[in-house]
Amino acid sequence: MKVHANALLGPKGRKLMVLRVIEQGWSVTEAAAAAGVSDHPCRKWRDRYLADGEAGLLDRSSAPRSIPHRTRDERVEAVVLLRKLRMTGAEIALCLGMALSTVSAVLLRVGLGKLSRLEPPEPPNRYERRHAGELLHVDVKKLGRIPDWGAGHRIHGNRRLQRKPTKTNAAGQRERQVGWEFVHVCVDDATRLAYVEVLTDEKAITAVGFLKRAIAFYARHGVSVAGVMTDNGSAYRDPPPAHAPLPAAHQRQGLCLSLAVPSGWAYGAIYSSSHERTAALDGWLWTYNHRRPHGALSHQPPIARLNELNNLPGSYS
Repeated sequence: MKVHANALLGPKGRKLMVLRVIEQGWSVTEAAAAAGVSDHPCRKWRDRYLADGEAGLLDRSSAPRSIPHRTRDERVEAVVLLRKLRMTGAEIALCLGMALSTVSAVLLRVGLGKLSRLEPPEPPNRYERRHAGELLHVDVKKLGRIPDWGAGHRIHGNRRLQRKPTKTNAAGQRERQVGWEFVHVCVDDATRLAYVEVLTDEKAITAVGFLKRAIAFYARHGVSVAGVMTDNGSAYRDPPPAHAPLPAAHQRQGLCLSLAVPSGWAYGAIYSSSHERTAALDGWLWTYNHRRPHGALSHQPPIARLNELNNLPGSYS
């Protein structure tokens, strides 16, 4: 508890009390009575003043110096890792063989008591489009391939557990034989309806082909695309002429809206291979579009907002 400096028995009052005993010859009982306290606190503050000077008259922390039963640091790291995979407290407790109350306490202590703390924040002061198809956000997220020899240290936590195969390039440098996958993401601004594909590169011909398939996807949902917003990547800045015409593309840096969409799929489970991760995309995307409540949509899924904007019946099952 923080006591005001000028309180009756704050630091100044304590100093007056103990100096009456030490310098003016008052008895402990007399000084305590004048301060309105019992003999015990008077002796305590006198002894602290004699030992530490005026610093001894300040309040000390009531926190214990050690907590014998506190969860070990490595267990806390495991809890945090599983939380970042979007596991619930009960799932983490079952996975690690810990009490749910202990897991909940750890999550609260590290600031992850709510799963919403893991969600990327919405761009500030963002203007939301009113009509489906008015503006699509398109971007590419690069994911490291999951190698055939199993998950990496981000999952098992031990960099020494596995040695990754390497090859020597033309310059005589050793390179890891893992590589990347490119997650092409398209999100409608008004409804958050998303279309996602995992492709082998982010070249212009690949990106424009993805965009054509995305436009066809939205057309199947009754959405006519009027404009596209991308980052400043060359894939969309300089598309192959043979693939025109496409909706007008506008460049902007930092498309948080589109890149936030696939994170729940890419990091929401432990995959044994890239193939397994890609195979899980369709099911996750359907859940995102049809079932998952979205905070920016008054906790509706995107398909419900689309039906609302198009004045369709309320059922979206």
